[in-house]
Amino acid sequence: MLNALEVFTIVVVGVMVGVEFSVAFVINRILNALPEDSGQLGRSHGGRMLGAVMPVWYIASLALVAVWAVAGWHRPGAGLVVTAGALLILSVVMSLLLLVPINNRGKSWTPENRPADWKEQMNRWERYHYVRVAVIIGAFALLAAALT
Repeated sequence: MLNALEVFTIVVVGVMVGVEFSVAFVINRILNALPEDSGQLGRSHGGRMLGAVMPVWYIASLALVAVWAVAGWHRPGAGLVVTAGALLILSVVMSLLLLVPINNRGKSWTPENRPADWKEQMNRWERYHYVRVAVIIGAFALLAAALT
């Protein structure tokens, strides 16, 4: 049963990492290349859509890692799983303190009501997001290493 939990957790966390990696290195580049209004509207829509899904995904990933850590405490690699959980906690804290406030503002912006500094705010969000992606990639790598 623990093996199934480990595999399921790796898949859930891995797909989450893939989505966030794609946002950082594919989606944002596409949106940045669109004409100003289109890119900004795309970011607003993405903020609403992913802003609703990703919190559940992050918490579910963290919960799965916690269950894995408890259930596999006696097994080799438990320390890696706990460290991965700590990195996922860091990513949630980063999200709540740094990224969510910007996202909450941006998801309601339209070309008519966006602030003059909207691009700077989006650039700040992207920089924080790059760090968050690195943190969750680290967590994913630790979980994969814990399987060996």
